[in-house]
Amino acid sequence: MMGEAEVFIGTSVRLDRGCGTPGRSWSSLITREEYGIAAFDTAYLIITGAGAAGEVVPDLIAGLDARFPTVLTIPTPNAARVINRGALGRLPGHRVIESYFDAAILPRPPRGLVLVAPCGFNSLNKLVGGIADTLALSVVAEAIGRGTPVIVAIACNAPLWAHPRAGESAATLRHWGCTVLDPVRVEGQTRLAPVAEIFAAVDACVKGEGRL
Repeated sequence: MMGEAEVFIGTSVRLDRGCGTPGRSWSSLITREEYGIAAFDTAYLIITGAGAAGEVVPDLIAGLDARFPTVLTIPTPNAARVINRGALGRLPGHRVIESYFDAAILPRPPRGLVLVAPCGFNSLNKLVGGIADTLALSVVAEAIGRGTPVIVAIACNAPLWAHPRAGESAATLRHWGCTVLDPVRVEGQTRLAPVAEIFAAVDACVKGEGRL
């Protein structure tokens, strides 16, 4: 039987995060009925090549699946450095999209909430530059243009987060109406915001309380 840890290269997946309940994924503690679906039935998970992907992607997929009937996962090309895509596709609760001709996004990708997590330094700045040179970034760019919900959870190391462009890009995305979660300091390291905080932002958007 395929284990979650097999999805990722050189990483292991902890299942005791969140809500203080050892042995269970944080996202397994909620249901669709509890949170409900607002304007959209579809959620997109955009995965970049940030190293944090190895730890959080299974929880992100499970949490989105609990909230939305359809979850479409779109990795960037650089995500292949940290994710085994075949094993990723075998995780339940989502569909991996890697082609513009996938039936799930034809004739055009359906409107939905877009979660970019983890979002690395390169992808962060591409989004602000309006660069849509991959399917993943094209979906985000269109969502920003439509004004539909976009949540960007940034993951980069301390020097990259201190780079002037990083803060400017985060501020620009907020100005455009996106919800942006900055990296957090944990034990002296700069890391992706906790999964619980990411889903708090998702829930705020679903309930119409987020920055849309």
